[in-house]
Amino acid sequence: MTDTTPAAEGTDTLTRLEQEGEIAADYLEGLLDIADLDGDIDMDVEADRAAVSIIGDSASRDLQKLVGRDGEVLEALQELTRLAVHRETGDRSRLMLDIAGYRARKREQLTKIGAKAAEEAQGTGQPVKLDPMTPFERKVVHDAVAAAGLRSESEGEEPQRRVVVLPA
Repeated sequence: MTDTTPAAEGTDTLTRLEQEGEIAADYLEGLLDIADLDGDIDMDVEADRAAVSIIGDSASRDLQKLVGRDGEVLEALQELTRLAVHRETGDRSRLMLDIAGYRARKREQLTKIGAKAAEEAQGTGQPVKLDPMTPFERKVVHDAVAAAGLRSESEGEEPQRRVVVLPA
């Protein structure tokens, strides 16, 4: 008989996410070796997702090549890493990849943008439409707007999908 209590399910989820992180780390280590780049891999579980970061020497600019312009290379590497995890586990992965702190810095900026848009919508009583964003960027903004006590929604089609902050 299997244990299906919420605590057991939480442990199973954590174990699965840790396994995703291990598979992703192995994949990324191989990639770094092929590209002859130095970087340390850090694994964590954040908000029911495996989170893997490649951290480099602060003096090294090499990892910026893996971020690319506006994070385009990072997005592609994240998708490739998710595919590698899917190939090993058979399950779809929602793994988040960060390289050289790019996503962490971006999250900080986007949180400020979301809070400012919420303030504007609250002050003017009008919806505030933001520029098109990636799914990651929209998620961070939605969270910031919710933290400010307002609602937001996404509208449009990729790649022109944007967040609209609604007044109370």
